[in-house]
Amino acid sequence: MRKLSEIRARIDEIDAQLVALLNERARCAQQIGELKHHARKPYFTPEREQSIYRRLQKLNRGPLTPEQLQAIFREIISVARALEKSLTVAFWGPEGTFSHLAAIRCFGRSTQFLPVESIPDVFAEVEKSHADYGVVPVENSLAGVVPETLDTFPHTNVRICAELYVPIVHHLLSRCKHLEEVQRVYAGPQPLQQCRRWLRMHLPTAELVEISPTVKAAQRAKEDAQGAAIGNALTAELLDLPILCEHIEDNPHNRTRFLVIGYNEPAPTGKDKTSLLFTLRNRPGELYHALGAFERNGVNMTMIESRPNPRGTFEYLFFVDIQGHHHDEAVQRALRDLSNYALEVVLLGSYPAAE
Repeated sequence: MRKLSEIRARIDEIDAQLVALLNERARCAQQIGELKHHARKPYFTPEREQSIYRRLQKLNRGPLTPEQLQAIFREIISVARALEKSLTVAFWGPEGTFSHLAAIRCFGRSTQFLPVESIPDVFAEVEKSHADYGVVPVENSLAGVVPETLDTFPHTNVRICAELYVPIVHHLLSRCKHLEEVQRVYAGPQPLQQCRRWLRMHLPTAELVEISPTVKAAQRAKEDAQGAAIGNALTAELLDLPILCEHIEDNPHNRTRFLVIGYNEPAPTGKDKTSLLFTLRNRPGELYHALGAFERNGVNMTMIESRPNPRGTFEYLFFVDIQGHHHDEAVQRALRDLSNYALEVVLLGSYPAAE
């Protein structure tokens, strides 16, 4: 075994190399930023970032896990992007929500984040150029689609640039040192519902107080010597509120899919997803024939949802996600085939499929 001092000396040597290499990488990023500025190209390129992450995973031999390695490089890329151009990203606030967490996971912390009051406001901030991009939830693995997001697309010209999945992980936040001290639990209705079994088992006599959003619930818990709140790790960090119990959610597989909206169009990566909406004539079998366009051309559909059409009474819009990029030959054939049945087909975006 080497001495502790020898190992630390080696770490110092590695750190010096890392600083030099990170600064060299940063200078390269600045040069790329100048080229993008002159060519008017987007500074956020999710297709490039996905290729970096996949290449790094192939190079990784441990002991870093794939998640740890990606978390490190997410911040390296975020800093490099900020050197190219400082981006503003809108999200459904306030700070500490899962939408805020999703924005950080996508863009890293070297980004200007803009919390807004509602999902339509996220779209509006991007449309008005007050934000470069927006992050909105679109579906949850337990609760289904988020209607506000789908219902806003017919009224906007923004496009989908990327997607990501965020695990819905709840913690019990409290200044109490022991679980037996907790007399009240503050939380929003959804977190309470998603942790009801755990609360019944571990805090059967505690008073459950509904407060939304999560940040306000955590603030109440911080002020209450016998209180606790259900929140995520970001809320705990922002309010400096200790985590008393981790992972109190009843379903460990719950996750939410988020969309990144903006105006750039990512290039094909070979592992992409395309979102679109279409309307149909009110005739028997019309939806059956329309969806057959994907089957006939070998294109896999991963999601379909109908929503009321704001332009007509008792008419519906159909939102669909398919695998592939709209530049792919099979997808192009399917879209041409679909247009033979649909009154209107609107492409919402093609983007790298999240892992």
